[in-house]
Amino acid sequence: MNLKKVNFLRKSFILLASITLLFFTTAYAQTGAIRGSIKNAINNEVLPSVTVIIQGTAIGVLSDFDGNYSLEKLKPGFYNLEFKYIGYKSKVVYEVQVTNSKPSIIDVELEEESKNIAEVEVKASTFYKPQESPVSLRTIGVSEIKRNPGGNRDISKVIQSLPGVASTVSFRNDIIIRGGAPNENKFYLDGIEIPNINHFATQGSTGGPVGLINVDFVKEVDFYSGAFPTNRGNALSSVFDFKFKDGRTDRVGASLTLGSSDLATIIEGPINKKTTFIASYRRSYLQFLFKAIGLSFLPEYNDFQFKVRTKIDDKNEITIIGIGAIDDFSLNLDANETEDQKYQLQVLPVFGQSNYTIGANYKRFRTNGFSTLVISRNYLNNTTEKYPDNDETKPILLQYSSKEIENKIRVENTNLVKGYKFNYGISLESATYTNDTYNNTPFGIIDYTSELNFFRYAMFAQTSKGYLKERLQLSLGVRADANTYSSNMNNLLEQFSPRFSASYAISDKISVNANVGKYFQTPAYTVLGYRNANGDLLNKNVKYISNTQSVLGFEYNTLSNLKFTVEGFYKLYENYPMIVTSGDTIPLANLGVDFGVVGDRPVAGLTQGRSYGLEFLAQQKLQKGFYGIVAFTLVRSEFQNKRQEYIASTWDNRYILSLTGGKIFKRNWEVGAKLRVSGGAPYTPFDLANSSTITNYDINPQGSLDFSRLNANRLENFYQLDVRVDKKYNFKNFAFNIFLDIQNLTGFVYQLQPNFLLDRDANGNAQVDPNDPTKYKTKLINNPIGNTLPAIGLIIEW
Repeated sequence: MNLKKVNFLRKSFILLASITLLFFTTAYAQTGAIRGSIKNAINNEVLPSVTVIIQGTAIGVLSDFDGNYSLEKLKPGFYNLEFKYIGYKSKVVYEVQVTNSKPSIIDVELEEESKNIAEVEVKASTFYKPQESPVSLRTIGVSEIKRNPGGNRDISKVIQSLPGVASTVSFRNDIIIRGGAPNENKFYLDGIEIPNINHFATQGSTGGPVGLINVDFVKEVDFYSGAFPTNRGNALSSVFDFKFKDGRTDRVGASLTLGSSDLATIIEGPINKKTTFIASYRRSYLQFLFKAIGLSFLPEYNDFQFKVRTKIDDKNEITIIGIGAIDDFSLNLDANETEDQKYQLQVLPVFGQSNYTIGANYKRFRTNGFSTLVISRNYLNNTTEKYPDNDETKPILLQYSSKEIENKIRVENTNLVKGYKFNYGISLESATYTNDTYNNTPFGIIDYTSELNFFRYAMFAQTSKGYLKERLQLSLGVRADANTYSSNMNNLLEQFSPRFSASYAISDKISVNANVGKYFQTPAYTVLGYRNANGDLLNKNVKYISNTQSVLGFEYNTLSNLKFTVEGFYKLYENYPMIVTSGDTIPLANLGVDFGVVGDRPVAGLTQGRSYGLEFLAQQKLQKGFYGIVAFTLVRSEFQNKRQEYIASTWDNRYILSLTGGKIFKRNWEVGAKLRVSGGAPYTPFDLANSSTITNYDINPQGSLDFSRLNANRLENFYQLDVRVDKKYNFKNFAFNIFLDIQNLTGFVYQLQPNFLLDRDANGNAQVDPNDPTKYKTKLINNPIGNTLPAIGLIIEW
């Protein structure tokens, strides 16, 4: 680590210590409370006399006649809560943070046991495992998200601590699950689907550099890397099910968060006795920081989100969710001195993006179940342009404008009948896609306008049951999807999607779990809407992409907040589009980790792929102040090329190791660290001869990839160490948290694919190759990343 980085870190620690000392002299002891209600998960009936215990202590209460409970006069800190009730599955809620600024509201739903009460032995199930998805499901609490070292309060970075999860080695949030592409993931907020959870989203994929969701809204996240429930469709690699917290019921409150890149504020409280709200606004100041330090690009983002929940009565409730963003990416033309700055200005476009999702989730409870009606609308507007040398007097190279609009409705019923749990329903959505593209490429001009309007529809059902005194859990589900885009995809039976899960408890601590299933996903709108200059749709031959998965796992649960799992998986892809790009044909599965648009090219055929591997997880939930995760994954990801040969995909990291852990000390100090190690990802080298041609370079100054050598090269192995220090203070009417988060503590420098650029003369002018007057003199230069990034943040709640 060089002297400049050491001095920067030293100053950061001094600032943290100074602020800590200031507040230490004024903070004093306070107490807080945990309150909530306990209800039946199926019919919403209140559960009186439920035992609520703070884990590891003798502190506990019983819920009252109305199912409410309250734990008062608690010292600020983190607590695990155990809920136990005869005839119901016990539950543990981890890491409930108590402050004096407001009570912690923990509402809990308990599931009925299917066996007779005489057979029930009440035990705390430390790790929840639903019948539908006994494997490949991790539940992430809000404390885990907020404290994750290097995570920057961003869920896309936090899940990198889990097995099977890889990411691109850059500042982007592309999520790669078990060797699958980033566009294979789906996201839900309180049951309402949202297309993307990132700012500056890549259209046709799901990645981006900055997370969109304000984690102060999040109650918990269910992350499925397989074994998807049938009511969650159109996903091949993962499903994220976010549960937002409700607004305060006692009074209006607020919080202010000052982070390394943005400022966020939240306001929440009651509207009336039945309705609460929570809303936030966040604005970045990265553009000012980037300009001050001389970077050539200036990202600016704004986002908003809200939740309103009304409990109409004991049997009816409605939740309304809204989330959206406005993003602008401009260039700093004054930063034009170094080779790297000149290169960035040559290749980066100017683009703007806006999006929103708004939806309502209505739930009506019955004696033995409930019905759900979900209505939502999401919108994306994406524009991009690029001029040669950023000179708007020259003929434009790229002008792109596109919109995606979806209106959705889903109806579900859930029933519990004689120990059988049934979930079934239908969904319908209308889709509108528009595209106006002009793109001058070395391989010809792409110029077309497109508009699509079609419908998607689906049916699904799933049933689950416990046998052998609940030791054997079985779940069988089916789903069928179709759409009106083409006859290839308008038959429900062609997308018939069965799935089966089983879990057998060998003992109270050891279980074996398995799942097999077939899943389908519609190709991206950018693929479906591609036309030629005559306006003809060129990709009507595409089909639903399918993925047949098998997962087998073993779990050892120590019953003391520690578990070990081993899972093996195999995924077989079929009908993946082969697109024509840069004069060659490649699987679309290899794209999706760059800004801009993915998939807007002709489809030349369909191919197949596979990924397989082995995952190990050791997870220690909060126990005596310690917590930690050890995750190790062996994975291979391969797709067939145009010669039908299996080759490594862009996501073939081979191995991934993640070590995350921390300790909560007295006086509300907390220290955590995360180490990530992974194998180098494959990449496609440049076609140096064609890229150097004057006519080609003037159009595409970043070089053309040689797809005849698709993924022939591989990056070096990667590692990064992140650390985080938190200090929390509790005052009479508010709470204060200061944190220091350092990414890449060791300053490890990692070389990405080299940059291709002109070999200019001493005056900065382009040089013609003396051996070939049709070409520029060009060169490859190193493309390192690896700055140590310390960030200090402040969070105030009142």
